[in-house]
Amino acid sequence: MAALFAARRGARVLLLEGAKRIGAKILISGGGRCNVTHDAVHARDYNGNRNAIAKVLRTFDVPATIEFFRSLGVVLKREETGKLFPVTDRASTVLDALVGAVRDAGVEVRCGYRVETIERGFVINGELRANRLILATGGRSVPKTGSDGHGYLLARSLGHTTTPLFPALVPLILERDHWLTALSGTSVEAELILRGTNHRERGSMLFTHFGLSGPVVLDMSRHWVAQRGQAGAPLLHANLLPDETFESLERELLAANAHMTVPNFLHRKGLPERLAEAIGGGAIGKLTREERRRIIRSVVELPLPVTGDRGFDYAEVTAGGVPLSEVNLATMESRVCAGLFLCGEILDVDGKIGGYNFQWAWASGRLAGLDGTNGTDGTDGTDGKNGTDGTDGTDRTDG
Repeated sequence: MAALFAARRGARVLLLEGAKRIGAKILISGGGRCNVTHDAVHARDYNGNRNAIAKVLRTFDVPATIEFFRSLGVVLKREETGKLFPVTDRASTVLDALVGAVRDAGVEVRCGYRVETIERGFVINGELRANRLILATGGRSVPKTGSDGHGYLLARSLGHTTTPLFPALVPLILERDHWLTALSGTSVEAELILRGTNHRERGSMLFTHFGLSGPVVLDMSRHWVAQRGQAGAPLLHANLLPDETFESLERELLAANAHMTVPNFLHRKGLPERLAEAIGGGAIGKLTREERRRIIRSVVELPLPVTGDRGFDYAEVTAGGVPLSEVNLATMESRVCAGLFLCGEILDVDGKIGGYNFQWAWASGRLAGLDGTNGTDGTDGTDGKNGTDGTDGTDRTDG
């Protein structure tokens, strides 16, 4: 996005990509389908300075994004979750359209060129020079695709700071041999509550051989990881029947057929059969008061003894980065290094799962490329813009 809009306004653009092929994260996003955006995107869907995030998102909203991709030949469809995917269900459709547009705009794309150093005056690796430079390197998530965190070092070398970095949208690990791990492959609609913060998320939770995944777990993960560094381990609980409370479920159990088994009752309430059987319990009429209350708590207040996360190798995005206060939000230009622009995941912004992180990439990348011209002010073609070893604002991942 940054390279494309810089070229469209008349700049001479060189896009440097450290990997052998550009856009690896686009290809793996959304299960290989690329969740381009969401039908409703608000600043509250992100972590970071939400007032600042809102200013950037307003410059390129969802309707503008849909029209932009349509102009590239990519028609998007809305799914029940609100996620927007290409009608082809192929991430390559999105990548091919973007790369084609960049090349048509006259951008020189140089793959396999890793930016190791940037000196003041924008001397890259001691051999390339630019009047302006865009850092669109991504964060540290899925480093095998090229975003290994080196962009933060480049930003710091040019005078920027970074907030603490940690995995976001990442699966969580349960205590070894926890009974839920035996349910690998089972999913359930759940509400997760992080005690101490009262932060809540609701959505699909997937049990795995190592612990927990699924959209609700990924959305909660960055809050669990952020709390982990504080005194006392953050305690995560799950309500496996989010529309029920302890009191409402107890009333239903007491009113149920005494001969019905607890697993049968819970399955009828909506729990997967394997999960209901794992919670256990015999005939409802034979339960003692304590047995009944234990079962109810295991459904609506289930403790999840999380011991860690799966790290940046499995994280979809990076939390933390260059503070937005160090960037002019009208142009994405650095406030500490004139002529330097930053966009995408290198900034201290991370969104929920569902296309939000891509929307941030499209909006912030476009602004960085426009360079404050609003697309109306051309240049003489000598005003070189250079990306680094990321995918110029596109290397965000959303399932």
